Amino acid sequence: MTTLDPTKGIRRSQLYRRHINNSAVFKQMGAHFIVSHYDNGNSEKIQARSMAICDLSTLPRTGFKGAGSPKWAESQGLKLPNSANMAAIQPNGCLVAKLSDQELLILSDIFSESPQVATLTKKSTQDHAENDTQTYFLPRGDSHCWLAVTGDQAAEMFSKVCGVDLRPHKFGLGHIAQTSVAKTNAIVIRQDLGQTLSYFILCDISATEFMWDCLLDAMQEYAGSPVGIHALEQLVASQ
Repeated sequence: MTTLDPTKGIRRSQLYRRHINNSAVFKQMGAHFIVSHYDNGNSEKIQARSMAICDLSTLPRTGFKGAGSPKWAESQGLKLPNSANMAAIQPNGCLVAKLSDQELLILSDIFSESPQVATLTKKSTQDHAENDTQTYFLPRGDSHCWLAVTGDQAAEMFSKVCGVDLRPHKFGLGHIAQTSVAKTNAIVIRQDLGQTLSYFILCDISATEFMWDCLLDAMQEYAGSPVGIHALEQLVASQ
């Protein structure tokens, strides 16, 4: 099997050295590389259902801010949440998170099959230049890392590093908390994968390694470990 070099992609994760040291096998998704799985003999699907963390930082994401952002986004066919601090899944699998009345975060589907993130980025720049839509592009792929924490024990693990009660009966599907995780400002989005409790964590990209290490440390007592994106795809496919 050909070994892919994650440094050859247009964008690399701040964690790529950790992945390599952990015997990661990479796969190419578009112009980027992401961990497919770790070559350690574990069943990552079973691991992901219990307690796991996955690095999604090379998947497409973007953001928009400004008084005209919600109206413009709806004109592009996006379904927006009814209120701030809520997220809405789109028919193509992308996720639209409403961080405030004037700020949106768009995450690609985990299969990275939809071109919507790239299309929206290009269109917003064009419309702002030509029509002054009061919509400003935020390069979230440059500013924020993107991690996924999955498993039945995820909420209990978060109680060690986050002051917000993330238990499923308190923190519903699509809810967003802009809070502190491991003493780091973060965006936490509940987005289950199939039938598995799951959370997306985004924080300043400069804190990626710190956040990863803190979450791994917090999940040690639950026998948590990293998994590749193939395990997450399996969770979605098995719903």
